[in-house]
Amino acid sequence: MKFLDQAKVYIKSGDGGGGAVSFHREKFIEFGGPDGGNGGRGGDVVAVCAEGLNTLIDFRYQQHFRAPTGIHGMGKNRAGANGEDIVLRVPKGTQIFEEDQETLIADFTEIGQRVVLLKGGNGGFGNAYFKTSSNQAPRHANPGQPGMEKGIWLRLKLIADAGLVGQPNAGKSTFLAAVSAAKPKIADYPFTTLHPNLGVVKAGEREFVLADIPGLIEGASEGIGIGDRFLGHIERCGVLIHLIDGTNEDVAHVYEAVRYELGAYADVLANKPEIVVLNKVDALSPEELKDKVKALKKASKAEVHAISGATGEGVEKVLYSVLAVIDESRAEEAALHAPKTEEKWTP
Repeated sequence: MKFLDQAKVYIKSGDGGGGAVSFHREKFIEFGGPDGGNGGRGGDVVAVCAEGLNTLIDFRYQQHFRAPTGIHGMGKNRAGANGEDIVLRVPKGTQIFEEDQETLIADFTEIGQRVVLLKGGNGGFGNAYFKTSSNQAPRHANPGQPGMEKGIWLRLKLIADAGLVGQPNAGKSTFLAAVSAAKPKIADYPFTTLHPNLGVVKAGEREFVLADIPGLIEGASEGIGIGDRFLGHIERCGVLIHLIDGTNEDVAHVYEAVRYELGAYADVLANKPEIVVLNKVDALSPEELKDKVKALKKASKAEVHAISGATGEGVEKVLYSVLAVIDESRAEEAALHAPKTEEKWTP
């Protein structure tokens, strides 16, 4: 199945059914009167956060969604049936924007969330509705109201606890494959990873979700390489694991280049907690390792974890460091949303 994280679709709610003009005609009933029923409402366009989806690929093959029209009213005071709603099933993490791609309509973060995107048109009144003491035989009815239509953008932002960032061939996919059951493509050429991958990582008795995105190079914010649009998938992560290829000559420059691209994309990424990891240490001599850890520590002003994704050296320590940051973030969020208790005054 292909990965698709952005799609434009066109939606239209159903028109309302028209009211009926009808008169009761029955033997032995001299003054039957009007009995035209009302039309039914048009169907709504509804978006629902559905389980079991992790891509917007369905919207590549169908871009137009039109809800059914309400049924027209009929004689004998029979109202028309409402048109059925049309439902757009989207994966968790989907955001829906107006056609300007800036105005947010809905943000789906929980399975089962439901948002009405467009209301169907109301059905028209039949002539029975217009009967009054001064107008005993109205001969007009209302048409149904037309539905609404517009284009919308769907954007998927994966929901993960932690995100992997780094330049191409930093070993992100190897790391993900080593710590989870995910099977990303791994090769020795740049941009092997062309779309994000998710994996569930187990550390001791705990689990968390890890996202691997395509590599960033200098100028990604200006569209060089495959650009930086996949960075949206780690906006919701609680912590970033920044992998640096230890075989690079200048690891400090590589680190700073990726940090620049994160800041150029959004301040929220530049300010996220970060765990700095020097990867591929199995290919370094002790002297090279010592020099590169020192240079990286000076550039990042943080603790540097030396690991090998291929052999598993130092990986477990990184996972527990990730859990510690996730727990800290959750505790802060819980404290922020905890109900405030009023202090009782004592004389």
